[in-house]
Amino acid sequence: MIDLVRQMIDRHGRLPAPARDLSTNADLYEIGLTSFAAVQVMLALEEALGLQFPERMLRRQTFATIGSIVFCLRQLESKAA
Repeated sequence: MIDLVRQMIDRHGRLPAPARDLSTNADLYEIGLTSFAAVQVMLALEEALGLQFPERMLRRQTFATIGSIVFCLRQLESKAA
């Protein structure tokens, strides 16, 4: 899961550093993630995993770190199972 998140951040996050070089708790917004890029990452993850982020997760904190994204995705997958 974490590899997929890193891959989508690299493709859509438009960050100056590769996601593999970032710690899971690095603040993506401080590194350069924009709100638009966060939405692009979210949409790519939804498509790749066949799920949808609920409205309650559409917050800046959800996409602030790689770890927070993975945490939310695991919650969504467990509810879908």
